[in-house]
Amino acid sequence: MNRTVRVGLCALVLLLGGCAGRANDTGEGTAAEGFDAGLTAVVNPSGTPGGTLRLASANDVDSWDPTRSYINAVYNLQRLYVRTLLTPAAEPGTTALVPDLAADQPDVSSDGLTYSFRLRDGVKFEDGTPIRARDVKYGIERLFAQDVLSGGPTYLIDQLDQGQHYAGPYQQGDGLRSVTTPDDRTIVFHLAEPFADFPYLLAMGVAAPVPQAKDTGERYGDRPVASGPYRFDSIDPGRKVVWVRNGAWDAATDPVRKALPDRIELTIGTDPAEIDRQLFDGDLDADAGQGGVQAATQAKVLLDAGLKAHADRPTTGFVQYAALSTKVAPFGDVHCRRAVQYAVDKAAVQTARGGGQIAGGMLPPGIPGYDEGLDPYLTKPGKPQPDKARDELSKCGKPDGFTTVIATTGSPRSLKTAEAVQAALAKVGITARIDPSDPSLYARSVVGSPDNVHAKGYGIILSAWSADFPTGSGFYPTLIDGRQILPSGNNNYAELDDPLINEQLDNARTVADPVRAAGIWQQVNAEVMDNASMLPLLYDQVLNYRNPRLTNVFVNQYYGTWDATALGVSP
Repeated sequence: MNRTVRVGLCALVLLLGGCAGRANDTGEGTAAEGFDAGLTAVVNPSGTPGGTLRLASANDVDSWDPTRSYINAVYNLQRLYVRTLLTPAAEPGTTALVPDLAADQPDVSSDGLTYSFRLRDGVKFEDGTPIRARDVKYGIERLFAQDVLSGGPTYLIDQLDQGQHYAGPYQQGDGLRSVTTPDDRTIVFHLAEPFADFPYLLAMGVAAPVPQAKDTGERYGDRPVASGPYRFDSIDPGRKVVWVRNGAWDAATDPVRKALPDRIELTIGTDPAEIDRQLFDGDLDADAGQGGVQAATQAKVLLDAGLKAHADRPTTGFVQYAALSTKVAPFGDVHCRRAVQYAVDKAAVQTARGGGQIAGGMLPPGIPGYDEGLDPYLTKPGKPQPDKARDELSKCGKPDGFTTVIATTGSPRSLKTAEAVQAALAKVGITARIDPSDPSLYARSVVGSPDNVHAKGYGIILSAWSADFPTGSGFYPTLIDGRQILPSGNNNYAELDDPLINEQLDNARTVADPVRAAGIWQQVNAEVMDNASMLPLLYDQVLNYRNPRLTNVFVNQYYGTWDATALGVSP
């Protein structure tokens, strides 16, 4: 079942300055070259195997255990060594899911409660043993052992526990009752209520098969067992990882992965500026994190036509935004919130952050329901509207303005963002004090605690968010569902609790038709903007440089990064 609306990426690219090409029906893509060519087409298409793909990253991964990882760049790399029932299509311009370990899309019952999959014949782990349905089930059961394997997304626990209070395979031998395996190639998921985006949960690494006999619990990330085209040759934590070909992988069973390089090397802990230098010198092929070249390097790339031709500037899926706390005075009044919407200078924020696409709504491009025309406060041109802001201040009984506090992390770009917001608000009489916090504590205990938000008077909370999977359900509920306001680890910073929005969230969960679902999410997005408790600032963009010897380079819209499974290198 394909729940995804294929968003017209070319429309997005037009906002960035042009459209480079289109994918063809074969999945190979139309050959393209030049700046941003990889957004909509395949750069240097090739089927030639061999060579070593050289990657580097400034930061280490959270875990190589697919159950424990929650980093987008790691999800991309995971697909080199693990397979799931479904996986994102390896072609530009789509967020569609395609069968991977599964032989086909699931058979879904008419009531939307049962998803049945049949595994492909001939799929194997790296030691040559067949991958069976019970290996997929066991991999999912590991997620429930949160006392041992915490860190990864827990959506499958929410969907599959169903009151069993299952504690995982290390404590309970009877297994998860909502997942059955009638035979070695059949796995069936039984839901308690319809959830139309359920297939996306099965494309996450937490649903990858794990052979129980090789499971080492919390140490599994030291040497995961491969089901994909590459296996780990060595892992030197914090320094280097090497993958080599998995001899048990059969290309005939895998229509997604090209698996061109003979060897893939990832160097970890490299200074970002050094990564840029090595990319230009040809010593590296790509930045594995794909967080973009450094600010000083951006100008060098954009001003040099030769370098710029080997760069792509995709949107990452993240939206930079400010939550206006409805429980901190005077933001309980919608007109005070709208005053801030009109007053903020988004062009100044764009400059402070070194780029990005000015946002008119919260839902970012690439998510079904994104509305390019949504801009209720007319902010996409980037200019503040102080007269309208003062009018809203009068309507909320604060004609001379008010005082508030801006919560932010202490990172340089976050501080510059806060300062840009502060300066714009001051021009309409709103005095905002900036209160920076340790980034490691910010989300959970600083702004993730409503009690602390109220005590500190945080009226404006700066943050960023992206979808865990590319639908409205993967983006919105934890931000705006009034029933998900938590005493700690809260993500609904605005404490938005609107009965209409809550009802729309429930309706969208069950709609299997992608066009109808996109319409509901578009309506939710409009309602959120009308409420004015969420102030979208920018859709993040990054400038990534590709070594000219890279082949099959394209941005997989599902991740907002180059697809690691497609990359090859020319001789």
